[in-house]
Amino acid sequence: MMDFEDEFSESELVKKPDTPIQYVKLEDTALVKRDLDTFPEFLRDNALNKYQLIVFIDKKISGGWTQKNLDPILDVLFTTAMDKRPNWRTLVRWRKSYIESDGDLASLVVKRHKMGNRTSRVKGDEAFFEQALTRFLDAKRPKVSTAYQYYKDAITIENESIVDGQIPIISYKSFNQRIKSLPPYPVAVARHGKFKADQWFAYCSSHIPPTRILERVEIDHTPLDLILIDDELSIPIGRPYLTLIVDVFSGCVLGFHLSYRAPSYVSAAKAIVHAIKPKSFEGLGIKLQHEWPCYGKFENLVVDNGAEFWSKSLEHACKEAGINIQYNPVRKPWLKPFVERFFGMINECFLAEMPGKTFSNILAKEDYKPEKDAIMRFSTFVEEFHRWVVDIYHQDSNSRETRIPIKQWQRGFDIYPPLKMSAEDEQRFTVLMGISDERTLTRNGFKFEELMYDSTALADYRKHYPQTKETIKKIIKVDPDDLSSIHVYLEELGGYLKVPCTDNSDYTHGLSLHEHKVIKKINREIIREGKDNLGLAKARMAIHARVKQEQEAFQISNTKAKISGVKKQAQLADVSNTGQGTIRLESEELLPSLPKKSESNISNLLEHWDDDVEAFE
Repeated sequence: MMDFEDEFSESELVKKPDTPIQYVKLEDTALVKRDLDTFPEFLRDNALNKYQLIVFIDKKISGGWTQKNLDPILDVLFTTAMDKRPNWRTLVRWRKSYIESDGDLASLVVKRHKMGNRTSRVKGDEAFFEQALTRFLDAKRPKVSTAYQYYKDAITIENESIVDGQIPIISYKSFNQRIKSLPPYPVAVARHGKFKADQWFAYCSSHIPPTRILERVEIDHTPLDLILIDDELSIPIGRPYLTLIVDVFSGCVLGFHLSYRAPSYVSAAKAIVHAIKPKSFEGLGIKLQHEWPCYGKFENLVVDNGAEFWSKSLEHACKEAGINIQYNPVRKPWLKPFVERFFGMINECFLAEMPGKTFSNILAKEDYKPEKDAIMRFSTFVEEFHRWVVDIYHQDSNSRETRIPIKQWQRGFDIYPPLKMSAEDEQRFTVLMGISDERTLTRNGFKFEELMYDSTALADYRKHYPQTKETIKKIIKVDPDDLSSIHVYLEELGGYLKVPCTDNSDYTHGLSLHEHKVIKKINREIIREGKDNLGLAKARMAIHARVKQEQEAFQISNTKAKISGVKKQAQLADVSNTGQGTIRLESEELLPSLPKKSESNISNLLEHWDDDVEAFE
């Protein structure tokens, strides 16, 4: 009869892998027995003296370790110090402990370190202590003295009805000692919350270090601790936001975007495009000593959980470019340490002595008013930030003197050069980084935010390719900084077609999506007031009139403009390193006058325009 082999025999069972040592719990960990170094010095010296005595007698003694053999040796050794002479039984006990421990010197240590009372001397107050402890373990975080007062009061009231055998009250020192002896993690959870407790007591692992450039890249935003002034009007326009991308392997800056708009998908997209493309210094008014060779396609882009990084547009664009997005766990910035540390370096090394520097902590400002000292123009700051990154930070060693960023980049580049995009791929990636949306193709083209887009090429497409109810909806890509054209994906042609706006008034030239939404909002307000339907052009003139009034009022007045108001103007005028550096009007042409009532409504609207405009993702 044929024998069948058991396919589930123990010899073929897959062995469960061992848990990595960093994840083994304390109760499952095998501890190494303590040695002599862990004891106080006087106990350690005493044990060594015992060992030397045992070794000496072991060499001198003939026969067993009995009183008959030991007493003569001890008498000779301790002739002048009989008070230190150990009893022969004590010596035998020392030797036995040493032998049974396989020669462990710690076995000769006096067990004095275990002396002391380990049980509570006060009995009967346990229930009252637990009640006081419940009050102490509260999110309001009361003091120990408050809990102790409750403990005393509760026992005092209880003792009022007890004639014999009253409940003892421990001292505040003993009460505080009981509190301190509690396990710290549950105490932290009760008083500070689980998130803080995990921060303080959880295992913090480090990420696996990258082995090449662009393997791990980190991106984040921060408001700079510096108030800048308008390029032409020389008035403070507030603190700009910096979006920064850093290569972890080399520590080099790959790209950035500086703007007065709050962090959004737009700022992230602009920084990513800047990081991937070769750097050009065209437009800078200064000459730099070195090149900025840091660019290329990332392998992993590490982001936090900001809404701008959860954008579908960003996800799709990065997937198309072969970039993997790695999301950090919520509220764990230490897992993205390099860009966070770089922000601190900017404030300490670059902004520290600049006039107009402010403070992240409002309490640190004291009587200092940075808006009065602000003298640096926005465009000047952009130039000097380039100089600091390229000629100083990249060329200098880090604080531990373990690497020079640009040298580390060059070494990584020589060993494993990153992938680069062709000119065609760069153009394609710029289009892909636009905001994705879906619009219906009509006989007049596409409608996006009340603007129409059409062209001869799109008309030819409509003539040659019939559309169904399903295919008539097209994916479009919008550059949020320029609404003069959009890109439309045409499946039959397998690519994106650039389609211009049909507006002939030059309204959309250099128009951002953000500004367009504000203009539409003001236009609706004008219509509600019964004004003529002058359209978007009228609304834009109203904004220009309002901005001009603010500028004239500032120039006439000797007082400083309110930072918050001017900052809103900087946001609206798209003051950024990829836009313009001033909120000054390009033309001094006469602007249409508005009735006082409309001016008042527009003024109020402009003060709060960014509260209502929805983010477009």
